[in-house]
Amino acid sequence: MKLFGEKAALAQALQIDLTGQVAIVTGGTRGLGRAVSAALAAAGCRVIACARNAPESLPDGVTFTSSDIRDPEAAKALVDGVVAEHGRIDILVNNAGGSPASPAEAASPRFVDAILKLNLVAPLYLAQAAHPHMVAAGGGSIVNIASVSGIRPSPGTAVYGAAKAGLLNLTQSLAQEWGPAAIRVNAIIAGLMSTETAETTYGDAEAQAAVGRSMPLQRMGTGEDIAGAVLWLCSPLASWVSGARINVDGGGERPYFLDLVKGAQS
Repeated sequence: MKLFGEKAALAQALQIDLTGQVAIVTGGTRGLGRAVSAALAAAGCRVIACARNAPESLPDGVTFTSSDIRDPEAAKALVDGVVAEHGRIDILVNNAGGSPASPAEAASPRFVDAILKLNLVAPLYLAQAAHPHMVAAGGGSIVNIASVSGIRPSPGTAVYGAAKAGLLNLTQSLAQEWGPAAIRVNAIIAGLMSTETAETTYGDAEAQAAVGRSMPLQRMGTGEDIAGAVLWLCSPLASWVSGARINVDGGGERPYFLDLVKGAQS
């Protein structure tokens, strides 16, 4: 009976319940962000999804607010407005990001500035805005959605890769600085993901299937894969996890040289 009781307690503990908490998810209306918003809402959070343009629909329990988070004043107004309406901010998911392909030699100053602001500077602005509110509340959780582009070469999207590498460093630096205030800061390193814009990056359905088969788990990632990691990081189950880089990448990309070696030996 004692063993059964311990198992029952563990099973109950593993049910993530974030009832009453308030979360902001940037880029939370589509793609990975929409899945994250839906998962947090399903766990009991009041979720505010932020984007520049209003979506046609939202998951249950998710509300929308428009903001250009690249502007520091707009980022602060977003966070302060959420706190004014809901009384608190417990979770910040810096998900908004991305970049069109551009050879490094052709990246204009305007392009570079825009990509760095969206993928690196905006998460800092939002974290700064959330910081005093989380300090006053006795803690909080910030999750930065990074990318494998930040940990390996990113030809064709060099500026984006550099920004995501910076985001990973920012994650660990903030975790060190803000840990004494019980603010946990972590990063998810997202692998090759299948979203509504995957065709632009990877090609048609056949090409995407081939990409999936090249990975150890035999498929590309989904928004739900990222959302599950976010839920864990924001829950009490991860209460001693801060400054972490969590790879959610299906086991990683197969090194291309292995295929070249195999071809040379056949």
